Amino acid sequence: MNLVDSSGWLEFFTDGPLADKYISYLERLDELIVPALIIYEVYKKVKKERSEEDALLAIAHMGKARVVPLDDALALTSADVSLKHGLSMADAIIYATALQENAKLITSDKHFCGLKNVVFLKK
Repeated sequence: MNLVDSSGWLEFFTDGPLADKYISYLERLDELIVPALIIYEVYKKVKKERSEEDALLAIAHMGKARVVPLDDALALTSADVSLKHGLSMADAIIYATALQENAKLITSDKHFCGLKNVVFLKK
């Protein structure tokens, strides 16, 4: 399983310079999980920079993968991950979700660089 961070989804939806690197992970929706938090981040950014319609289309596409909700157990694990690795709340939730689901985290966010099961795509 793979978990593509918000940075990857945004590269994909905006045809950013790393879009080609992310597409191989994003094409296999049956092997992809999406934390609910990433839906929030992508929707907010796309709506702000483009339009609500574009944001809703992006979220509809993301919803074709398996969406992982934030429950109490994941929230506690995320807090522990934040304390252990010095991650922000959002990053800790994303990384804890990847750990919980035994997924590789695909990202270009430097906050995750060097962590276990992280595939870092350089800008």
